[in-house]
Amino acid sequence: MVRTIAAGPSIGGGRRAGRHRRSRLARWAPAALALVFAAAVLGLNGVSIRDLAVFGLYLALALALPGVLLVRALYGAVRGDGKDAGRTAGEELALGVTLGYAIEVPAYIAARAAGHPLLVLLWPAAVYAAFLAVPRLRRHWRRVPPGPAAPRWWSWFLALVVVYLTWWSATSFFDANALTWPRAGASLFDMPYHLGLVGELKHHMPPEEPTVAGEPLLYHWFVYAHLASSSWVTGIEPMVLLFRLAVLPMLAAFAALIGMIGHRVTGSRVAAALAVAGTLFVSMPRLYANTDGLLLWNGLQPSGWGSPSQMFGALLFAAVVLVLADLLEGRGGRGAWVLLAVLLIAVMGAKATHLPLLFAGLVVVGAVRAVRDRRPPWAVLATLGMTVACLAFAQVVLYGGGRQGVIVAPLSFVRTTWVKLAGLGDAAQPSPASLAGMTAVYLICWAVTWCGIAGLLRRPRLLLGPPVVLMLGMCAAGVGAVLLLGSTYLNEGYFLQAIYPYLAILSAYGFLVVTKGERPSRWAVAGAVASGLVVAHLIRVLSGVVVPLGPGRAEAALYLPFAVVFAVAILAAAAAFALRRRRVRAWSLALSMVAAMGVPASWQARALALGDDPGADPAAARVVHPDREKVPRGALAAGRWLRAHSRPEDLVATNAHCVWGREDPCDSRHFWVTALSERRALVEGWAYTLTNMDRWRPGQSVLRLPFWDSERLRLNDAAFRRPSAAAFQYLRDRFGVRWLVVEERRSPPIGDAANLRFRSGDYAVYRIPAKLPR
Repeated sequence: MVRTIAAGPSIGGGRRAGRHRRSRLARWAPAALALVFAAAVLGLNGVSIRDLAVFGLYLALALALPGVLLVRALYGAVRGDGKDAGRTAGEELALGVTLGYAIEVPAYIAARAAGHPLLVLLWPAAVYAAFLAVPRLRRHWRRVPPGPAAPRWWSWFLALVVVYLTWWSATSFFDANALTWPRAGASLFDMPYHLGLVGELKHHMPPEEPTVAGEPLLYHWFVYAHLASSSWVTGIEPMVLLFRLAVLPMLAAFAALIGMIGHRVTGSRVAAALAVAGTLFVSMPRLYANTDGLLLWNGLQPSGWGSPSQMFGALLFAAVVLVLADLLEGRGGRGAWVLLAVLLIAVMGAKATHLPLLFAGLVVVGAVRAVRDRRPPWAVLATLGMTVACLAFAQVVLYGGGRQGVIVAPLSFVRTTWVKLAGLGDAAQPSPASLAGMTAVYLICWAVTWCGIAGLLRRPRLLLGPPVVLMLGMCAAGVGAVLLLGSTYLNEGYFLQAIYPYLAILSAYGFLVVTKGERPSRWAVAGAVASGLVVAHLIRVLSGVVVPLGPGRAEAALYLPFAVVFAVAILAAAAAFALRRRRVRAWSLALSMVAAMGVPASWQARALALGDDPGADPAAARVVHPDREKVPRGALAAGRWLRAHSRPEDLVATNAHCVWGREDPCDSRHFWVTALSERRALVEGWAYTLTNMDRWRPGQSVLRLPFWDSERLRLNDAAFRRPSAAAFQYLRDRFGVRWLVVEERRSPPIGDAANLRFRSGDYAVYRIPAKLPR
């Protein structure tokens, strides 16, 4: 009896301890799955175990952990009752790493300007020291469970989203953008440009355009400062960071932050999941029979691999919206304001496209609050002041007052789409009726994609909530900018991409409101979604419209599939209204069916967004790959040799300016010399320089504009066409050129005109001697 009684508590305690261990393992299982899958995929795509381990430690110890500590101190209790808002560990980690990015960039700028880039590590060291030394801060080392725990499925949902993003990155980006030469030479046209900017920020502050010596870098360059800092701290090749490692944690954190905003605004994890899914998996209906990528800018954030500045800016801006949603509701305190200021400064140089949208949203919120409350909305006015200050600094200092190739050109976006879809040549001009028709196509597509917002009309008072008003204002401004502006590469589409997540959140909120009110069965919703998928497929197949149309084909075919979509949407709404009168509420089913018509398009968009189809971009095929057969041999080896044997301040001259296979007329997006050598060039490619883009006017191809300094280009090219010691010495004396990188397929042999130092494949590296030989 005694032994039995004594053994009871021990056995019970053992069972409880076992259950506790199993519970902890279950909680960490989703994260473990995502991490193991990502590590396996990266390892299979050329990332070494050493690089994986070092990058993981850097991400955890130099960004995430100090960021999390600061988040806990500044943004812990954000509710009016002093309780925490309910972040999961994964969400807290996402917010912490985002804050880590935001602080690392200015820290690196200061360290690089001081000539000691590794001083960037002082900021995490200072955070650790403060949180160890200050008694009031020590408690933040331990995470306190913030109220009710999230349901288990939420962790699995976010983990599966990360798994999907990893898989999508591997299949659509890693496969097409290799780490080894010559396959790397067939990467997306923009990738060597991004890589060259990483090299520039790695060695210089303030930065310049590395491809044209002396040209200021007036661009969204904060993400390249982060990549440069990462390379210094970890010792990992910038190419490995840019092509494999850096964007993946941004994508994961972005998905988590969109889920946090969705949960904060709607109060529902289900709606938050719908918001994340809408951002990633829904796009404008594409209803032509062939695979076209011409209805562009669906806001698909995984395109961040091709535009790291957009991905970086979207992540930081999501954190801004999250913090601002609390401040506009009267939650948070001084710490939240500090957090908001840091994030806004980071957005300013990461992707300033977001700031005008934020300004518009805040103006609408301020107007609504002033009318409703009959007193000045001080929180809104304070945020407006911070936003205007950041906008002014960005425009005047970071971007030098340049227009970045953007002009006021109403319906330019629509006009370009019509020209490509009609297939009548770039010189063709649409009639007013054609412009109206294509504008209607866009409006129908947008209405289908975001039809869930209509659900908020069921409870109009929800439309007056500050976070909802903010997002509605931002989204209206984004759509207006797309229709009002024109630019060199259809860059006005970035306004649409910037607002896409918030349109998805509002749509999810609308669906939540409708389904809560009407309570349709899951089977009914599933049937409505299936109907939408089937209808979209049938329209695509039965209409049989192939684009571009070409001469002799009726233009009306362009609008036929979308007219059918419009008719189906009207019929669905009419049926819902009729059934509603019989007290069978069907708005949720109608909205579900219409919204589902945009889902198949997202998969088509993924197949094209980073693919090889030259019709995928009307902006001169900006995202397609170069011709793999024309990639020269030896460029990577030559660039790496020059990097190892020259100084960062050495200037290079090269005879390569045009994309391989696109020399006549010259497509000036050749950036590989500066990208691989991390050295500035006298003149390489000039397509993306501010001077070139500000010369652009509608009807021109900015990629084929001649170099503006004809004398510099003439002297550079003449030295390679007629090589002589005197010609190269003149380049050295006048411009400071020290090295020559020669693509020998383009020029006669250099011979003894300079000192040959390295040759690999089609490339040779020469050094110009200090004095002419006697």
